[in-house]
This record gives sequence, C-alpha cells and structure tokens, in this order.
Amino acid sequence: MDDEKILASRFETDRRHLKRVAYRMLGSMTEAEDAVQEAWLRLSRSDTGTVGNLSGWLTTVVARVCLDMLRARKARREEPLEQPAAEALADADDPERTLEMADSLGVALLVVLETLPPPERVAFVLHDMFDLPFEEIAPIVGRSTDAARQLASRARRRVKGGSDTIEPSRERHRTVVEAYLRASRSGDLAALLAVLDPEVVLRADASAVPAGVALVARGAEVVARRALTGFMPEAQLALVNGAMAVVVLRDGAPFRVLRFTVSGERVTEIEVLADTDRLAGLAVVPA
Repeated sequence: MDDEKILASRFETDRRHLKRVAYRMLGSMTEAEDAVQEAWLRLSRSDTGTVGNLSGWLTTVVARVCLDMLRARKARREEPLEQPAAEALADADDPERTLEMADSLGVALLVVLETLPPPERVAFVLHDMFDLPFEEIAPIVGRSTDAARQLASRARRRVKGGSDTIEPSRERHRTVVEAYLRASRSGDLAALLAVLDPEVVLRADASAVPAGVALVARGAEVVARRALTGFMPEAQLALVNGAMAVVVLRDGAPFRVLRFTVSGERVTEIEVLADTDRLAGLAVVPA
C-alpha cells in the first residue's frame, strides 16, 4: 500500500470524530463536512512524517478551519448577500445525520452556541466537550493559555444562562412568524407593519428575484409592500432546521423559504431562499 493510501486510511479512521468536532463548533452538518474535507486537503499537502499524534494534529486543523468559518460567517452577516444556514436539525431520512444529531448537543444548546463569539465557541467546545487542554487550545484561538481558559469560562457562563431561555424565545418566534403570515395572507398592511421592526432588512437570493439579481431591501414600509406584492397563496408555516418559517412547496419539495430573525415581538430580518442547492440542504417539517 502506497503512502497516500496509508494516509487516507488513517484519515478515515478519524473522520467520524472530526465530523463531530466540526458539527459541534459549526452547528451545520454541511459546513462540518466541508471543514473535514478541508482538513483532508491540508493533510494530503503536508509532511506529517514527524507528527507523533495524527489524530491530535487533525483535530487542531479542523478546529482552526472551523474558527475561520465561524469568523467568515459572522462577517457575512454584515454583507448584503448569502447568509449561512445553521442546521439545528439533522435529516431524519439520513441515518448518518440522525446518528450525529443523537450523539451531539441537541437543538437548544446549538442555538445558545450560535450566540457566542467564534473564539469562545471554539475554546468551549474543545475543552468542555473534547477535553482538549488549554495549552493546545491557546495557539488555535491565538491567545495565551490563561486567555483561552477565560474564553471557555465566559462561554460556559453564557451557555448556562442561555439554555434556560431557549424555549420561550422559540415560542415567541413562532408567534411573530404566524402573525407575519396572517397579515401577508389577508393583505393587511397595518398588521404587517406592526410585526416588522422599523429597520427590518429583507435579503433575497438571486433565484428568488425575477431579475435574477440578489436583493436587499430595508425599512418596514418597503419590506411590507414587497411582502404583499410577492405573496404566494400556497405559503404555509413549517419548521425549517428547527425554527418556524414560511415555506412554499411545489411537487412536495420546497420551492421558496422565508426565514425570520426575531427580536422581542418584531421581525428584524427576513431571508428569502429559492436557490435549489441551498433549499436541498434544509430540513423542512410541516408545522
């Protein structure tokens, strides 16, 4: 067996572990698989002859890839296009994903982890879930050992405080999305304005816009009128990756999905997805 096949065999031995590490950091099975694939590419290009602990080396590489992805995800939230989809639920039709979900965090904790800054999330996951010592975590997050310990400590406090409030916020999210759909369906502009934040932002991918150009609209009045103009009578409530959303089905498959960011009692952001590749990666369950 040549060196490349030996290396590939050793990598496959660690793939499941690496996928768990990545999934717990990213909350997205698709992104976790991307991170693991990137780790393989880096492994195949590296001289690992002097690496004594290949599993540890790969875990470090995956952690650094995930940290970069989390930082890029945070940066993209300030841009007008493409936002990441945090996949809080695995695909029930895919045994591998179901196994990963059952062995992972649970939806509530994943939602809490989404609120953490990237270095805190990485430090917390590596230490509290995989027992990696802070001496090894420190260079990954670019901090001293003591600073890495403080990152994990802050994350631990936030997780402990946030996990108790997940369910009420989810119920509030559902109530607000239901109000949005009800107002859109009835054509009630006043009711729609009441549920939209004055500074609400609408983001639609290119596939969702007739002109084929991704759209960003801002302000309650503008967003409300676009919602009424583009409303599809077949729109219905559904759980998308565990969160309440509005979905339009065609031939039993998602044709368009509206996902909502809710603060308090109002919608602060709407993301309209129509790109078939992105829709294929969503777990949609009728509400």
